[in-house]
Amino acid sequence: MSDTPQPSSSSLFVPALGGLYASLSPFAETLLRVVVGVLLVTHGFGKITNPFGAAGMVESLGFYPGVFWSPLLSATEFFGGILIAIGLLTRPAAFAGTIVLLVTVYFHWIVKAEGLAGAEKSIIWAAALFFFAIRGANAHSIDAKIGRQF
Repeated sequence: MSDTPQPSSSSLFVPALGGLYASLSPFAETLLRVVVGVLLVTHGFGKITNPFGAAGMVESLGFYPGVFWSPLLSATEFFGGILIAIGLLTRPAAFAGTIVLLVTVYFHWIVKAEGLAGAEKSIIWAAALFFFAIRGANAHSIDAKIGRQF
């Protein structure tokens, strides 16, 4: 979706760059979506190969039974990352990922008492995923190719 309002050339310090910004905006958004998706897949790969491996950790956060939540965490990261990267069911996949990342913010900030230093990456991840949960994918996505978005 390329309906993001672009600054008028009169509001730019260098008005001649307006066309460049407008033409690169869809590419930048697609690049961010693909990078976020691929890195989420990479992060979730270790969990998907051992889907019950995080059972104790999720139970320590109060999510019982861990044998239910651990595979769900694994699938959200791995398969959700694939969906985000290709732009299919982008909003629900990104929303689920946002929830997972907000839990990791709590885990690092509160449970492990690491504060901002420990939760910083999770906050950035959650913000990027929240962007796609609200925005959806753009024209360079399977959602756009099939003409349907969630």
